[in-house]
Amino acid sequence: MIRVLLADDHSIVRGGLCRIIEESDDMEVIAEASDGMEAIRMTLKEKPDVAVIDISMPGMDGLEVVARLQAEYPDLPVLILTMYEEEQYIVRAFEAGARGYISKKSAPEQLVAAIRKIYGGNRYLTAEAAELLALRVARGAGDRSTLDSLSTRELQVLRRLAMGHTNREIADAYHISVKTVDTYRFRLLKKLNLRNNAEMSRFAIQNKLIDP
Repeated sequence: MIRVLLADDHSIVRGGLCRIIEESDDMEVIAEASDGMEAIRMTLKEKPDVAVIDISMPGMDGLEVVARLQAEYPDLPVLILTMYEEEQYIVRAFEAGARGYISKKSAPEQLVAAIRKIYGGNRYLTAEAAELLALRVARGAGDRSTLDSLSTRELQVLRRLAMGHTNREIADAYHISVKTVDTYRFRLLKKLNLRNNAEMSRFAIQNKLIDP
């Protein structure tokens, strides 16, 4: 049996995903987590074969969880589950160490196949995600978006600022100082040619980094 850890902050979504996984006769959900820190704790406790991680969770987000899990458990295959099918998220997820990436809308049809594939040592992308990455390569380095100039941490801070989180909340979430968050904010405004947090929110919505 493939032993699966499932992390998503919405209990209804987790319940649906659990049912999909456990309808298969070769895998079972052995642990559930509602946030990033719990996902890391449950991984340490239960030693799953595969971790399925939502990219957008309170506290530590999915990208941070993947990076932490890869540092501690480099052989653990991680599948990112997300409502965002944007190339920035796909690229950052694989840079963080994910082995697969699927959207929540494709989960009913593809979740089980994705788990099997990454458990077998391969990578998994939906056709839509693969097409986005192919278009990114075709555009070439000279035609990349402004977002490509941001580090993964800058992208994470951008999303949280755009969603209205305070500097203190962001500092606590990423275990950094408020002064460091201030530095990230200043750098983001400069790189993106923005003036304030309101413009940052509009930019994030326009670039599909957060929901409107």
